[in-house]
Amino acid sequence: MRLADVNRRSPWLRYLILAVAGAIVLGVSGLALASAPARLGSHEKVVFEVTEGEGASSIANRLEEVGLVRDRLAFRTLSALLGWNGQLKVGKYEMSPGLSTWSILHRIGRGEVMRISVTIPEGYTFGQIETLLVEKGLATKEAFAQAVSSADTAGEFPFLPAKRSRFIQPYEGILFPDTYFFEETATAETIVRTMARRTVAVFTPELLARAQELGLTPLEVLTLASIIEKEAGLAEERPIVSSVYHNRLRVGIKLDACPTVRYVINKPPEKPLLFKDLEVVSPYNTYNNAGLPPGPICCPGLAAIQAALYPAESDYYYFVAKNDGSHYFSHTLEEHNRAVAKYQGGN
Repeated sequence: MRLADVNRRSPWLRYLILAVAGAIVLGVSGLALASAPARLGSHEKVVFEVTEGEGASSIANRLEEVGLVRDRLAFRTLSALLGWNGQLKVGKYEMSPGLSTWSILHRIGRGEVMRISVTIPEGYTFGQIETLLVEKGLATKEAFAQAVSSADTAGEFPFLPAKRSRFIQPYEGILFPDTYFFEETATAETIVRTMARRTVAVFTPELLARAQELGLTPLEVLTLASIIEKEAGLAEERPIVSSVYHNRLRVGIKLDACPTVRYVINKPPEKPLLFKDLEVVSPYNTYNNAGLPPGPICCPGLAAIQAALYPAESDYYYFVAKNDGSHYFSHTLEEHNRAVAKYQGGN
């Protein structure tokens, strides 16, 4: 039927069509207005928590009460139109009165909850990582300990020691140092797995092939890299330090790596090692045991891992700290002893 026919034959139908069209326009306009920001241009940060079992109506009421939405009905209507009633996600959200109702609903509907940022520095030990996560409120010591003792991850993370030992913390060196963003509700096991998966991802096929070429397992690479991480203060010295250890391993000389002793006795680097410290009985003490220790002594970064795999070409077998962050490298024990007397004689 043409519009002219409607006008001529059924004037009441024309009025009905106009009324419905007007209602739709008014409804859409009203919804758009109600969905506008509660306070245009506001950058205030408000933490809003959706609790377990809470419905759209309750959420809408509270959002209006705290000034995050202009109209609770608009929130409920939009939620129903988008099919999110009963699907709004539990959690804490950081929002602002400057966000539109659409944006706020989108965040809650998609579960874009607040995340806690945590940066794990290169060279942190498992214990230091545990302490940092506890301080950030991401885990308790008990939950963290449970996560690494009960999870069966040997198949997923082949870098872990095949057999547990009282001498080995199985996740030492496996939790990759990086910046992570975890939800507040993340479990300790989720956190551990996320960090461990990052380490697995770092070992590209190229790096795995290089490790095989050197006759090292990924865990042995991480172990050597962890010592390099603790020993080399300057980035440019990492490959040279690595070359010293590779040279010693090749000819069967003990590594004599001070960081491995510090790891055993938990002695900070600002305190000098004593001769009695070097006598500590432990498979990690590289002054008493030849070869690599049974596992990493910290969590090394990518640069240390690459240095372990790609050492500099040198015939150095010794080095001593010069007390300025750098080291003096020696070819012979005689040369090394002279360097020790020069740089460490007063210590």
